[in-house]
Amino acid sequence: MSTPGRGLHGRVLDTLGPAITAGEYPAGSVLRTDELAQRFEVSRSVMREAVRVLESMHLVESRRRVGVTVLPECEWNVYDPQVIRWRLAGTERPRQLRSLTVLRSAVEPVAAGLAARLATPEQCAELTECALGMVTNSRGHRLEEYLFHDVAFHRVILTASGNEMFARLGGVVAEVLAGRTHHDVMFEDPDPAAVTLHVQVAEAVRARDAERAERLTREITVGALHELDILAP
Repeated sequence: MSTPGRGLHGRVLDTLGPAITAGEYPAGSVLRTDELAQRFEVSRSVMREAVRVLESMHLVESRRRVGVTVLPECEWNVYDPQVIRWRLAGTERPRQLRSLTVLRSAVEPVAAGLAARLATPEQCAELTECALGMVTNSRGHRLEEYLFHDVAFHRVILTASGNEMFARLGGVVAEVLAGRTHHDVMFEDPDPAAVTLHVQVAEAVRARDAERAERLTREITVGALHELDILAP
């Protein structure tokens, strides 16, 4: 899928980024910008712009008279939404999904407990609206519509926690949920129990019941891990 709004260097990234994260260029591989420019039929300035983006993600390191060196996975910015998207498109998708879902299980229940204490009335209303949108789109194979409300729901939880570090994980969680949908790691219709849990979390946050909100959100993430056992073993 092409990355919109980035022109020619975006087209280069859409090929080179997934290739690096999939291991087609192992750590330590040296890439020459002139050779890459010829391969992708773009100017050297376009190629340099693409390399700068990859450097910002810590996928590569550029050195004069050496070239562009692919960095080991331990150096990558694995929280970058684009890096997550590329990794989910590769052969390591099950491992990546599990890693990200474990991260969610560690963060989101705590965030939900904080949201129950700190959410504004507007955030409570938004959370309820998102949960109802999930209910409305949970039948009839409407996964894209369901995804829209699901992503919004979890963004509200993370933001309403009042913790800016949690809030910055909204893009990460959005990529996890989108990756599950777009790579068919979802049932044709969402699990009704999971949909109900989202509604109950919204109710718990609105009722200022932090313990219940945290417990129910943990059930959501545990259920997501169980789904991976079935759909992406």
